[in-house]
Amino acid sequence: MSSAARATLFVRGRVQGVGFRWWTRARALELGLVGHARNMDDGRVEVVAEGPPSALDRLEELLREQPSTTRRPGSVTTVVRQDASAKGATAGFVEK
Repeated sequence: MSSAARATLFVRGRVQGVGFRWWTRARALELGLVGHARNMDDGRVEVVAEGPPSALDRLEELLREQPSTTRRPGSVTTVVRQDASAKGATAGFVEK
């Protein structure tokens, strides 16, 4: 997986308790990404994903899209992205 990259996306809005993590997991798996989505204490959802850079870009586009064309639950006001090198230790994509 040498062409893999890692992105951590912090998503703010009405994203907890609405099925947002489940939706994110489904999109990430469709894109061939591995990682997780978890609720944070401050109301944000943290999405950590690894895979091809183009797939990471597409996931970010889907998270930001207004209005959603893919029936994304809730509403997103802000997405902050931090890029890093892939760690490669993750398998699958899970909701935490």
